[in-house]
Amino acid sequence: MTTPKAAAFQDRTLAEVIDGLADEIRELYVADDVPWVIGYSGGKDSTVVLQLVWLALKDLPAERRTKPVHVISTDTLVENPVVAAWVSQSLDTMRTAAQEQQLPIESHKLTPEIKDTFWVSLIGKGYPAPRPKFRWCTERLKIKPSNSFIRRVVRRHGEAILVLGIRKAESQARAQAMARHEKRRVRDRLSPNGKLPNSLVYSPIEDWSTDEVWAFLMQYPNPWGHKNKDLLTMYQGASDDSECPLVVDDTTPSCGDSRFGCWTCTLVEQDKSMTAMIRNDEEKQWMRPLLKLRNELDDVNNEIHTRDFRRMNGNVQLLGDGDRTIPGPYKQSAREDWLRKLLAAQAKVRQKAPEHVRGIELISVAELHEIRRIWVFEKHEIEDSLPRIYEETTGEKFPGLPLDEQLVLGAEEIELLKDACEDDPIHFSMTRELLAIERQYRTMARRAGLFESLEKAIKKGYYEDADDALQFAKRLKELRESDPTQLALNEETTDAPA
Repeated sequence: MTTPKAAAFQDRTLAEVIDGLADEIRELYVADDVPWVIGYSGGKDSTVVLQLVWLALKDLPAERRTKPVHVISTDTLVENPVVAAWVSQSLDTMRTAAQEQQLPIESHKLTPEIKDTFWVSLIGKGYPAPRPKFRWCTERLKIKPSNSFIRRVVRRHGEAILVLGIRKAESQARAQAMARHEKRRVRDRLSPNGKLPNSLVYSPIEDWSTDEVWAFLMQYPNPWGHKNKDLLTMYQGASDDSECPLVVDDTTPSCGDSRFGCWTCTLVEQDKSMTAMIRNDEEKQWMRPLLKLRNELDDVNNEIHTRDFRRMNGNVQLLGDGDRTIPGPYKQSAREDWLRKLLAAQAKVRQKAPEHVRGIELISVAELHEIRRIWVFEKHEIEDSLPRIYEETTGEKFPGLPLDEQLVLGAEEIELLKDACEDDPIHFSMTRELLAIERQYRTMARRAGLFESLEKAIKKGYYEDADDALQFAKRLKELRESDPTQLALNEETTDAPA
């Protein structure tokens, strides 16, 4: 079964297609004063689009290159380290090359806000590892940083044109979505962006096949000096068979199935690209600790021991069948364990990684500070265990100042409190939270909200254990179904995913 020739290449050579696209890009560029924003991931498709724009603008007279072209790349801070290094180097190279070639191309590396990073969300707040039905990571790590940048451009200029390397051949879902947007095109080749007002989308390679993408990259040198053959090598290393055929025949698979992304991703069954990199290249063996930690995050069988039986707000909710409760965030012990494993993996990687990635930072000091703040001030874990865990795992002193002694308890006081609670974990956490709340309100001139906070802590610690909480939720459900007016507590039953 042969692959049909893409619509963009019907009866035309690659050179003819490129010449036609270059004319189209130049025509769209000079048509107005609306700035362009190119999404660049460092992968094959976004590289093709950026090259096409770069080559087209290069042939424009200098006086007509009047509006900026912003190249944005979102670093989730948990990207595959090999790809992250490639993208970072590429952004630096293109920044220098654009200045030398007098092109209005500006590169920007975007990152999520500290409060939204992967490790602050998982280790700090206790969000469980992402799942297809609880995909909390994409919005925080990728969409928000890029959308915030685009909105700033729109606020400044009134409008923006997004140039993206999306292709219909990527998937059936992508093809259907692009077809829907095509019907609403307001100008030739420009589609409205469904989520960002006053922004249009231009997708110059929407009809290209994967083989045509690679054919272009191999025949047209990278204009900012980053070798496309190195990009091909990276894709080869991430393929299961370590091959990336291009021009054998129409039935030959290409590199298109190699997907790069976050090394922590648990939305897929297996991180095939990192696994293949480690298998195909002895110099990538240093990434084994990352793959091991990622697989541990993906172990759903362990979640019964690591996740609380209460939701983030302290409520207990039944799953649809009513025989189980919806698991909540990671317990304190699990979050502390994830931090130890992450710091240990970072230490191992730094010991074995090659020179150019030896200073790799799996978690930043800023993230550690934010996690510490969440643990002590939001989760009321007033023993302040993060500095101790950091020093025990790394052998280095934690780079942070001591917290206010009025807000934390020392190890001796914590042990006394545990003894007083007879090692009952629920009773201990409730009592600790009550103490923390009282200490926080102690210095306030007005203590409005104190009793509500205390009541919430007591309700959260109402149960003897997980089974007691399950039985309580069942009784509550029965009461609701028989006579809703008898309900005194605001508990809910839901079919929402965990």
